[in-house]
Amino acid sequence: MAHRLYTLLLWLALPVVLIRLGLRAARSPGYRGRLGERFGSGKSDKQFCDVWVHAVSVGEVNAATPLVQRLLDEKSDLDILITTMTPTGAQQVVDTFGNKVRHRFAPYDYPFAIRRFIDHFSPKLLILMETEIWPNMIRLCHHQGIPVVMANVRLSARSARGYRSVLPLVREGLNKVSLFATQSEADRENLLSLGVDRSKTHRTGSMKFEIKMPASVNEVAQAVRRDWSPNRPVIVAGSTHEGEEELLLHAFRSLLNDFPDLLLVIAPRHPERFESVVKLVARNGFKASRRTRQSGALDASVQIQIADTMGELPVLYGAADIAVVGGSLIPIRGIGGHNILEPCAVGVPVIFGRNMGNFLEISEIALRAGAGFQVSDEAALITQLRGLLDDAPLRGSVGEAGRMMVEQNTGATQKTCDLILPFFAPR
Repeated sequence: MAHRLYTLLLWLALPVVLIRLGLRAARSPGYRGRLGERFGSGKSDKQFCDVWVHAVSVGEVNAATPLVQRLLDEKSDLDILITTMTPTGAQQVVDTFGNKVRHRFAPYDYPFAIRRFIDHFSPKLLILMETEIWPNMIRLCHHQGIPVVMANVRLSARSARGYRSVLPLVREGLNKVSLFATQSEADRENLLSLGVDRSKTHRTGSMKFEIKMPASVNEVAQAVRRDWSPNRPVIVAGSTHEGEEELLLHAFRSLLNDFPDLLLVIAPRHPERFESVVKLVARNGFKASRRTRQSGALDASVQIQIADTMGELPVLYGAADIAVVGGSLIPIRGIGGHNILEPCAVGVPVIFGRNMGNFLEISEIALRAGAGFQVSDEAALITQLRGLLDDAPLRGSVGEAGRMMVEQNTGATQKTCDLILPFFAPR
């Protein structure tokens, strides 16, 4: 059977898995603790849970947040356990929910690890966020009579083609999923092309549109802007990756000729890169500061600030004149853009690159709504930034279009919740 070959390959890869985990632990403290959880063990003061939500990292946790909150609103006695693969995802769970839910690191997809996890927590339902196909996780839940739901599913035509190369394994897993809630009709059709039963698929829309900012975001953003200086033009580049900062610095240098007091705020996607970005900015000759070391008003001579903080990006976007969202400006293996809705939700015009495969429908909707701009290269980025910096009314109208777009595309969470709640009905 396909899953046996897959499991054999997993065992052969175990030394690589352990070495990679060790290297990550050496670089990032968040990987050093709770190692047993990666293999289904680890201490817990409470067994059993009603819902197991698996969300790989920060993006998936953010997508799951409105659904988890809605489920808790509908059934306040639900015990929800959220698993992530990354420490940043774990921190996002804690920051978002506090003690309303529990968190564990997800077990790797080894049968013994999954069995340990299931035996310990006995979940009544597994919700996989987006396109997380874990063959052994799905298969063993199915064998234990635990329904599996895939929510907020996105599946590009390219990914579907990739899955067809291992179709027996993928089909075996997908056939054991009870329900699919897809972001778009195209995602649904791509699922169907892999042999999924049409009756199990439902187009619900993207839950990432359901952004509910805390009431304090605007107030805090105004305070941040006062510290940066209300009169300085500010660009916030969020969720950047290696290679994108260089591009942004080149663009920034070009813009300084026309906007000498311009401030660029760079928020790298991964905390372990904060230090390297600080050094990169210094090598390029700019005067920089780290946000964690800012106290009071920012010195007017600072040209670039490194946002070496976590969970603050919506506030920084809200304090900006223009937002640039990373993960899209250059081709990066395994990355297909990041969520452009946070700047849209706070009414700030957004610029993003061509590599938006993971947010294709959202980016297309944003472009149709006039909520943002897509650029193909550094020259186009500079041109677009210069045009927005020169035109305050344009910035205002594009920002308002983004805010309206987010408001008008809500509803996916309730649709998904309505599909999930029957799993808890008495039988």
